[in-house]
Amino acid sequence: MAFDYKKEYKEFYMPKNKPSIVDIPTMNYIAVRGSGNPNLEGSEYKESIGLLYGIAFTIKMSKMGDYQIEGYFDYVVPPLEGFWWQENTKGIDYAHKENFKFISIIRLPDFVKKVDFDWAVSEASKKKKKDFSKVEFLTYEEGLCVQCMHIGPFDNEPATIQLMHEYMRKEGYELDITEKRFHHEIYLSDARKVAPERLKTVIRHPIKKV
Repeated sequence: MAFDYKKEYKEFYMPKNKPSIVDIPTMNYIAVRGSGNPNLEGSEYKESIGLLYGIAFTIKMSKMGDYQIEGYFDYVVPPLEGFWWQENTKGIDYAHKENFKFISIIRLPDFVKKVDFDWAVSEASKKKKKDFSKVEFLTYEEGLCVQCMHIGPFDNEPATIQLMHEYMRKEGYELDITEKRFHHEIYLSDARKVAPERLKTVIRHPIKKV
């Protein structure tokens, strides 16, 4: 059986649809930065997803080729995630998606080192005849967060976020979104195939003790 991060780390990827506090350790990611309305055709966001999966599957399928990654084990590619923010805006203003800035990410298995990542970027560029220079190896420690499963359209997220913030304050924490700590979403559904009311998205916000 292929190792599935969603199933092995349910506390990170499959929270209940009620808020909880979680401490996220340091992880490595494939990352692409960009800005603009993610819903527009040809947007930087949609381009970023293609770049991420190009590298993710090059690494996953490396077992079939000459380049063998030390410590490799078969795994399911982890879900797409995103860090989101808008400059000079408190929280997220869903009415002005054109002001979004983002880092799209996919978690890397721990056995993938920077040298393996660099090989994958070079290999994908050659095989797919595409520019992968925007893709970076990101090491990030998210730390203490409040999170919740949101079920429904992205534009309905404020109601879930309000519940998260009420719970956070009741537990003695305050919001800690900064230039280095972000509104975080983990996409467990394919928005192209699932009706908006059934979309499952983990929402995570950084917090600190009051």
